[in-house]
Amino acid sequence: MTLKAVLFDFNGVIINDEKIHEQLIEQIVIAENLRPQPGDFRKFCLGKSDRACLSDLLKDRGRFATEDYLTKLIKQKTHLYQRHLETLEKLPIYPGLEDLIFKLRVAKLPMGVVTGATRSEVELVLNQVNLAQYFDVLVTGDELIASKPDGYLLAVQRLNQLHPDLKLQPSECLAIEDTFVGIKAAKQAGMRVVGVANSYPFHMLQRQTNWTVDYLSDLEVERVQQVYSPATAV
Repeated sequence: MTLKAVLFDFNGVIINDEKIHEQLIEQIVIAENLRPQPGDFRKFCLGKSDRACLSDLLKDRGRFATEDYLTKLIKQKTHLYQRHLETLEKLPIYPGLEDLIFKLRVAKLPMGVVTGATRSEVELVLNQVNLAQYFDVLVTGDELIASKPDGYLLAVQRLNQLHPDLKLQPSECLAIEDTFVGIKAAKQAGMRVVGVANSYPFHMLQRQTNWTVDYLSDLEVERVQQVYSPATAV
């Protein structure tokens, strides 16, 4: 078994925007005539799609939202998110991202994004920072009806469609995540996981992941490849 592809989460791994999302979710809750509660975002939203977040949050308040209504709220939030990014002089991309992408390109490893964020949000950010061309596939919250493990498996399927000779298996992928929800999803899909300590402390992620780093630039690609190699596979 060898390492053949790397899949990135988006919020909390590529862009430091979770505070922005927390503020926008709070705005939506207030617009629904509900009172935001401390800890709502971490409990219902962190690592999840907007649809899952809003559905669970509203359900906790005794509200049942139809799929159409959730879609309407998501569109509102996406619009607010885009407007907010337009006000920023520089997007809050995590340090070390470009360095890691360069290392993976040198290693000739295809890359993808698997996220609960909407496609329009992901494309807006990646295009604005000139990184879109490095990601072969995007699997976004727009199409994650069930769960993120399905998103990881869909990314494998799409990479195989783009690169038939790759014959990629989930066990040959490395996922980069920052939340417990995302880590669990990648493992359920059969992948090894790097936890980057952007949303939780290093020591908490270390218990859940195969590797843990403080910064993306700390990830030693060659060492990870050695673990995947037949001679040292575990």
